[in-house]
Amino acid sequence: MKVAQVIVDMPLMQTDQPYSYSVDAMWDIEVGMRVTVPFGKKDTLKQGFVVDVTEGERENQDLKPILSIEDTEPVLNHELLSLADYIAQESLAFKITCFQTMLPTALNKQYEVYYEWVEQEEHCFIECFDTNGLVAQKQLTDQQRRQFLKLEKEGKVRRLYKDKKKGDIKKGFELRKIVNDEVIEEVYNASKKNATRWRSFLMSLSQLDDQWYNEQSLRSRYDWTLQNLRKAESEGLIERREVEIYRSVMEVEYQPSFHQLNLEQQHAFNAIMEAFHNQREEVFLLQGVTGSGKTEVYLQAINEVLKEDKTALVLVPEIALTPQMVARFQKQFGREVAVMHSQLSNGERYDEWRRIKRKEAHIVVGARSAIFAPLEDLGIIIIDEEHETTYKQEEMPRYHARDVAIWRGKYHHCPVVLGSATPSLETKARAKTGVYTELLMNERANPNAMLPQVEIIDLSKGALIESQSSLSIPLIDAIKETLLRDEQVVLMLNRRGFSSFVMCRDCGHVLQCPNCDISLTLHMDNRKMRCHYCGHEEAIPYYCPVCHGNHIKYYGTGTEKVEEELKKLFPHENIIRMDVDTTRKKGMHKKLLKQFENKEAHILLGTQMIAKGLDFPNVTLVGVINADTSLYLPDFRSSERTFQLLTQVSGRAGRGNKQGRVLIQTYNKDHYAIQLACQHDYERFFYQEMHMRHIGNYSPYFYTVSVTIKSEDEALAYRYANIIKQELCPYLSKEAIVLGPSQQPVARMKNQYYFQMVIKYKKEDELLEKLKALVVDMQLNERRGLYISIDNEPLHFI
Repeated sequence: MKVAQVIVDMPLMQTDQPYSYSVDAMWDIEVGMRVTVPFGKKDTLKQGFVVDVTEGERENQDLKPILSIEDTEPVLNHELLSLADYIAQESLAFKITCFQTMLPTALNKQYEVYYEWVEQEEHCFIECFDTNGLVAQKQLTDQQRRQFLKLEKEGKVRRLYKDKKKGDIKKGFELRKIVNDEVIEEVYNASKKNATRWRSFLMSLSQLDDQWYNEQSLRSRYDWTLQNLRKAESEGLIERREVEIYRSVMEVEYQPSFHQLNLEQQHAFNAIMEAFHNQREEVFLLQGVTGSGKTEVYLQAINEVLKEDKTALVLVPEIALTPQMVARFQKQFGREVAVMHSQLSNGERYDEWRRIKRKEAHIVVGARSAIFAPLEDLGIIIIDEEHETTYKQEEMPRYHARDVAIWRGKYHHCPVVLGSATPSLETKARAKTGVYTELLMNERANPNAMLPQVEIIDLSKGALIESQSSLSIPLIDAIKETLLRDEQVVLMLNRRGFSSFVMCRDCGHVLQCPNCDISLTLHMDNRKMRCHYCGHEEAIPYYCPVCHGNHIKYYGTGTEKVEEELKKLFPHENIIRMDVDTTRKKGMHKKLLKQFENKEAHILLGTQMIAKGLDFPNVTLVGVINADTSLYLPDFRSSERTFQLLTQVSGRAGRGNKQGRVLIQTYNKDHYAIQLACQHDYERFFYQEMHMRHIGNYSPYFYTVSVTIKSEDEALAYRYANIIKQELCPYLSKEAIVLGPSQQPVARMKNQYYFQMVIKYKKEDELLEKLKALVVDMQLNERRGLYISIDNEPLHFI
């Protein structure tokens, strides 16, 4: 008797272990498959993942049985199962959560399972099927399920997953000609001469051979009607069949071409290829100034990898970057490229995952979650803009895509390339100490494209055109000059909305979110006050709710307000605004960037999503409306993020043959992050910031872990935060530094009070195990509304 070890879908530390189940002798079960099992005293049906299969002893016959196998082949291979163990260990996450994170939503949600016939022949179960040729798995008896699994293995039935609203596998039709051209000619001659559409259909049909064709493609090419297709089928001219088809994520014309690499690009390419050919799991920091041609190095390295029958994985940090990056890769490699990011529909993600799983795509381009793409024989992993914080998952499991990439690189003995113009201090420090291999590209790939001239506009000296404006006179003049030259402008303000807060001038009351300790932001698009933490919305107040006065004033600024100002100043110009509010709808990133690329607008205004990766040769002016938005946040990385953001957005200017110009508005013109960003001087910034980190005992000199307690009861949360500190401190060495517990900068969110403790350490052998024990203890308190979260190497402290 076979015994399977199953991780059951019960995300609790007490159940985060394999459970033994007996396996029916008829079933061909493998590690990595999903199964349905009875769990607990009430034998509740749960989904689980098989992590081991062994031959059991006779005395194990009292084990509960696996009720059904959900897959005919494993959805998780041995690599991903091992990777889940690593992530669970490092992030203190549940294994079941790690498994589910690795799979498309279509395989994680509660989908109903159906069978359909592949071969139309008589079977003893034919009466089970409905008129559409489908039968729900839940309608079958245990004996019938075993038989259907056997039929599925033989290819006689196909398994479909449908949620309770719609199917996730898209269907279409293929057709083929089943008569020779003489028969078609006879039908053509016998048809009425005024039946022009039918006669045209017959003429185009005669041009096809007898292979299967995609029906939709033929209808588009020849302008066929469905009526003609059905008539042809009824007269025995063609055969049609329903087939599974993929949803098209993005299509560009396949036009492979490579540029000649310059000396710096060639040096980087050679180093990466040497590691690839020697199967070294080497990590490279490819640090190149904006416009230095890092993407071209990626493309040519991947081309070499494909020649050796290996696969490639490319991560980008923002969805906004994905359309341009994918377009470049698809133009170069065609259908070899699969796309994975959060704005795809469940069906599209499922299709792309299946293409990768079936080895129909050998290159994956996507955002953070694409790091789990089921690629085999990986030859190279690339993380573009590696410094971006979006590579860190903020919910369980709290993994960092860079760490996962390095783990997979070691598993496959392949190079990992971390690309950035402004690498994170942790990455740069590892490169300086030889842990990573440093590759530098200090010149732009286009010899005619120079780094832009950067100027600071000091807002503290009254440079704004008026007190309520966001735009200074020098910036407005520069925009006018750029538009007169028929060139394009990019303006960045890293704050969405119309105004930051609304205040009564009579009593000073600021309209707060009822669920969070944060002021509501005014949004004029839907004329609502909105909380950016919990999503609460309410009407714009015309009277103060405290003193009932009507002297309501809007303070601060956001992208909406700047857009309104620009429309008044440049009424004849189209303005594209890109922020979370304008890109919620699917496909809007691609649509807006395409409009800007086609010069349907000459001004692109947006948040940080437009600051990196975008390449528009006609952009010659970049304006930063307020460089201070992230400078004084209560986070030790605020200076680093300000420098990175300013450097990245400056790099959007002058990428073609025209000289670029950058204007940065700030109230803190003497801050070293702003001054060094203007000089494009990463090295000086690195040493200055490392000095500050050393003084403050922060990363990369110390590791950090944050412990957060939340509860609707403020006193309860604070009390338990102190209890946790008392339990942890005896296990820490004298070198460890404990900050807190204290309230987070935003103390209340979604009616939960947050207390945070930060532990800084260099080496603590017992810390990880003690934190695991804390999680187990705290889960027992969840019934009291007390929750704990632990983040290893957090990137945000707000």
